[in-house]
Amino acid sequence: MSDFTPDIKAFCCHYTSQQTCAEGTEGLKQDGFPGSVSLFRVPCTGKIQVSTLLQAFEDGADAVYVVGCPVDGCHNVKGSQRAAKRVGAVKQALSELDVEAERIEMFHLERGFHPEFVAVAQEMDKKIKKLGPSPLKGESA
Repeated sequence: MSDFTPDIKAFCCHYTSQQTCAEGTEGLKQDGFPGSVSLFRVPCTGKIQVSTLLQAFEDGADAVYVVGCPVDGCHNVKGSQRAAKRVGAVKQALSELDVEAERIEMFHLERGFHPEFVAVAQEMDKKIKKLGPSPLKGESA
C-alpha cells in the first residue's frame, strides 16, 4: 500500500500546540510534519466529546489522535485526563466494531516547541500507512 496516503485528524490543545504551530504549515513541513495530518486546535482537549472523535471517522478519517497537556500539568487542571478517558471510550467502540483500536491515540506533551509534536504525527502516519484505509470508510453510503 505504498501509494496510500492516510487521512489523519489531530485535535491539539491550544497551549500544547501554540508555539509549534506558530511557524505555520510550511515550517511544520520543513520539520518533517506529514502532509497526511490535519490539525484542529481546540481551547482544551477536555472539551472534545466522544461524538466529535467518532464523527471524524464517519467523515472519512483513517485515524484520529489527540494531543493534550501532561497528565499532571494540564493548563485547565484535568482537561487532558478527560480527553484520555474519551479516547479510551472510542478505542473500545472501535474494538467492538472489529476496527483496529490503534487508529485513535492520546498523547500528552509539554507546552512549547518540541520535536515530539512532529514525532507523534510521524508515528501515526507510519502506523496508519501499515494498517491501510479505515474499514469504516464508505459505511454511511
